[in-house]
Amino acid sequence: MEENKENTPIPYFVHEMNMTRMEIIVKRLWITVILLILLLVGSNIAWIVYENSFIDSISYEAEQDGENNELNIVGGDMYGKTESKGNKIP
Repeated sequence: MEENKENTPIPYFVHEMNMTRMEIIVKRLWITVILLILLLVGSNIAWIVYENSFIDSISYEAEQDGENNELNIVGGDMYGKTESKGNKIP
């Protein structure tokens, strides 16, 4: 069984109709791609604004009693003044 492999021509207006349909589809696809890119950028900007709306600073206030007018600091930095004049800072 051999198939008939003749080239059957199609009318020109059918070809033009199909090309016009494809041009419309490609135009819609480009609009969709541009819209998706804008939505992606917009969602990233929204997350950045949301994450920057929080305050990440934490402050602590602590008091320490020392013996023999000595000031013992374990880790960290000391800011401010001491109450007694005879304190030694290691």
